[in-house]
Amino acid sequence: MESRLWIRSPLAILAEGAEGGIVVEGSRIVELVPAGGQPAAPVDERFEAGCHVVVPGLVNAHHHMFQNLTRSHPAAINKSLWPWIRSLYPVWARHMTPEAFRLAVRVALTELILSGCTTTSDHHYLYAAGLEDAMDVEAEEAGRLGMRVTLTRGSLDIKDQQGVISPPNVVQDTDVILADSQRVIERYHRRGDGAMTQVALAPCAPFDVSLELMRQTAALAERHDCRLHTHLVETRAEADFCRNRFACTPVDYLEQCGWLNSRVWLAHGIHFEDDEIAKLARHGVGICHCPTSNMVLAAGQCRTCELEAAGVAIGLGVDGSASNDSSNLMEGVRHALMLNRLRYGSEAVTHLDALRWATVGSARLLGRSDIGVIAPGRQADLAFYRLNELRFSGAGDPLAALVLCGATQANRVMVAGRWRVRDGAPLGVDVERLMAEHGRAARAFLQTV
Repeated sequence: MESRLWIRSPLAILAEGAEGGIVVEGSRIVELVPAGGQPAAPVDERFEAGCHVVVPGLVNAHHHMFQNLTRSHPAAINKSLWPWIRSLYPVWARHMTPEAFRLAVRVALTELILSGCTTTSDHHYLYAAGLEDAMDVEAEEAGRLGMRVTLTRGSLDIKDQQGVISPPNVVQDTDVILADSQRVIERYHRRGDGAMTQVALAPCAPFDVSLELMRQTAALAERHDCRLHTHLVETRAEADFCRNRFACTPVDYLEQCGWLNSRVWLAHGIHFEDDEIAKLARHGVGICHCPTSNMVLAAGQCRTCELEAAGVAIGLGVDGSASNDSSNLMEGVRHALMLNRLRYGSEAVTHLDALRWATVGSARLLGRSDIGVIAPGRQADLAFYRLNELRFSGAGDPLAALVLCGATQANRVMVAGRWRVRDGAPLGVDVERLMAEHGRAARAFLQTV
């Protein structure tokens, strides 16, 4: 028999009818307890949550973990997307080693879980020599920390020519990409409720991968029932590129590739026209909004309200650490609220909308219905925050305070019914040592290319 844990009487909880807490049995939530109520059956253990605001574990739907080795890099600060990436691509291509990559992944995952994130994807497309097992490293590191992960096997197959910016040593042949994609799917893709590892396939973007790779990747995903992911129209220049190179809109290009279907979620999706939004909605394509990155690079503002009104699912992503300089998804929730209010007004976007994007919205992008919501039968993935810092003093609505007052770190985190963060510390991680090792690795990336 699995033990039953009563998470009792939280200060606030993002679930109706659970004011008295929730009961967790094994990896699942089995009961919501109303205010003043008792569990329907005996429990083996209680956790007093009276000091905690409880929300579903956050879900990060877009990232590039390796980039945290070049946070605030002198060659790239204060630049827009294209000058930024042209500055950093040669640095990444020259200095990325297997050891540095593993540390980058460990730092990103640790930072994410400390922010309250329980599930993440990582769009990894940089396959320099020695990084052939990048997906294996990510699976190992997520397993060590106890996080759920969608291993998003990225790819580049067009070398630096005709304006394409990928250095030759990180570009792979199409057949190599497809063979490794098949390998990763067979080894790591788990279907069904409670999966800890899943796989998505993710050619980087229309300007640095071939039409053939896009089409064959879509066919592979169809055969193995996995998701598809890519960047699209992060900048106006990308929309113009599609029209000039392919003589069609970016969404029409997706259709030519066989990518206009409900397996697909897109990163950024800023510069879509009205007819493109309607077409995305008809075919079930989702959008990962990356507000922090979009502000840092001044890429533009995702049309979240128009997309949702049309029926497009919206999730949140921290994006790469070098364009965000942080892997903190709770911070991203606050940025999503502020940026979207700037566009749509204070009444149009609430703190509950931003939290919804970061939980059930992102879960939907990853094709998961077992996480993102506190409800019976769902996985017990939970984030617990305390409002015991000066910034929260006097806050009247605890859930709103998480976003408006700027919560940044969870006090406790549970994944699949198991504690993974206690008292603000990730279990099994020496954070000071990790920072020292990662800092030493990052110094190599400051060398002149």
